[in-house]
Amino acid sequence: MKTLQGKTALITGAATGIGLATARKFVEEGATVFLVGRREKQLQEAVALLGEAAVGIPADVSQLDDLERVMAVIAQQNRKLDIVFANAAIAEGAPLGQITEDHFDRHFGINVKGMLFTVQKALPLLRDGASIILTSSVSAFSADPALSVYSATKAAIRSFARCWALDLKDRKIRVNAISPGSTETPGLAGLAGAPENVAGLYAALSSRIPLGRMGQPEEIAAAVAFLASDASSFVNGADFQVDGGEKQV
Repeated sequence: MKTLQGKTALITGAATGIGLATARKFVEEGATVFLVGRREKQLQEAVALLGEAAVGIPADVSQLDDLERVMAVIAQQNRKLDIVFANAAIAEGAPLGQITEDHFDRHFGINVKGMLFTVQKALPLLRDGASIILTSSVSAFSADPALSVYSATKAAIRSFARCWALDLKDRKIRVNAISPGSTETPGLAGLAGAPENVAGLYAALSSRIPLGRMGQPEEIAAAVAFLASDASSFVNGADFQVDGGEKQV
């Protein structure tokens, strides 16, 4: 029995990395998936990969007009949402003293504002008893140099999960955060700067993980699929840390 058979999901940041891996997992488990991403070419490639169970909607989650359009597309297809995976985010480094207003606004605009209004605007389309999953990070409760703004956005997301679980309790909608550790994604690779630095970054990060390796997007996707399914029916307001033990020991 497929765990998400007949369900409908919305995934933001869905064109690459964890978002794409989760979309693939959801489709494998029987869901219809609406994919949202800023980069139209990558989004089209993702939809082509996933087939007829996927619908792509180009949008920037930091723009409320774009989010209104996303929800209108879903409503026009007479769909109700069973799952929202609010995953869109950016991560760029800047040490204190070099943080610009643009750096701050971009991170909070996409990672925090975008997440808040993705969920809020999806509420009229959500079925009672639905599952909302928010992508946080182990950076929400640990420190890395030059990532203070990014880490602050992820800490805010952890608070969203707690508070929204209470706000939505009358509708029996569950809200949980997923906190990946170091995972091989284009976003993390981008923190290395030049492509030739990626292997060194991954080696340094792997050395901090008890399992001795980086996480794969598919491993995070499996955890998201659990939170989206009825198997997690008594999990609510939680922070699900999937990090190979990186921040646990």
